Amino acid sequence: MSPEFVHEALPMRVVFRAGAATTAVAGETGRLGLRRVLVLSGRHGEDTARSVAASLGAVCAGVHPGAVMHVPVKVADEAVSVARDLDADGLVAVGGGSAVGLGKAVALRTGLPLLAVPTTYSGSEMTPMWGLTEDGVKRTGRDRRVLPRSVVYDPELTLSMPPALSGTSGVNALAHAVEALYAPDATPVVSLMAEEGVRALAEALPRVVADPGGLDARGRALYGAWLCGACLGATTMGLHHKLAHVLGGAFDLPHSATHTVLLPYVLAFNAPAVPDATAALRRALATEDPARGLWELGGRLGAPRSLAEVGLPADGIGRVVDLVAAASYANPRPADADELRALLTKAYEGAPPAG
Repeated sequence: MSPEFVHEALPMRVVFRAGAATTAVAGETGRLGLRRVLVLSGRHGEDTARSVAASLGAVCAGVHPGAVMHVPVKVADEAVSVARDLDADGLVAVGGGSAVGLGKAVALRTGLPLLAVPTTYSGSEMTPMWGLTEDGVKRTGRDRRVLPRSVVYDPELTLSMPPALSGTSGVNALAHAVEALYAPDATPVVSLMAEEGVRALAEALPRVVADPGGLDARGRALYGAWLCGACLGATTMGLHHKLAHVLGGAFDLPHSATHTVLLPYVLAFNAPAVPDATAALRRALATEDPARGLWELGGRLGAPRSLAEVGLPADGIGRVVDLVAAASYANPRPADADELRALLTKAYEGAPPAG
């Protein structure tokens, strides 16, 4: 039977090459006619952000290194005020998911065009999804205003990413592709990108961790992250991402490490309902048991294996179950409260996943 689908490509431009952070961003702002851009980053990425800002010359109106995990509303409010005070006409987010997330929050409030210069494998730069956290609850949504107009990928920017973060950031990207393979709005194009993205990252990440200065592996990993991020932007995410957002918002757990722990357990739960996705992951990961393969990959990368390791208190599982059970999300296999509790308990303990 011939396939039936609707595929909509997101309107964005991608520049991918070593050295592009300081040679291509000025051209991208010029294409958009921007004259006063605010460069956003986190504290740890401020030096890189200032290098990008220097390449912009007089077009840079200022640098605001205020990004933090999960984009608290008060942090977004401060960045909006800075953009307005500087009379900025555009935004350049330099950094990982937190910096890009802050850029999206400002774009959502102001309508300013956003450019992204990623330094991790988070994938947020490829999506129209935003997130804001207030009072322990992380709200997310989709809005074309937050989709970066241009994304500049420079593998050299990832060379300084510590091996531990490289591993978890890469598995975070893998999670986007895994859920895209069984998303209700997946298309043949998305499925091809997802399988290739998983294959590229699974091959590159062990090399990145073994030799953090190897540019070839860094470039291969960033290429995979781009594909996985594009999948995230084109489809509806399911149980895995809902759990990660709830855990991050309620307990301020590290984002990429939380994804890394959860992914094998959610995949093991969903696998019986998604034979085509499972077959694609078997090919991409070269294993008969993709959930176990992802769990073992995390071990080879030196990543956390349990939610206990990333900071979830033992008595927090019930709160997560309540928050997730009360939310709506797309997932190929429905999960009731008891099943959610069992899944989270396995992830908390960190034993090998089983369906």
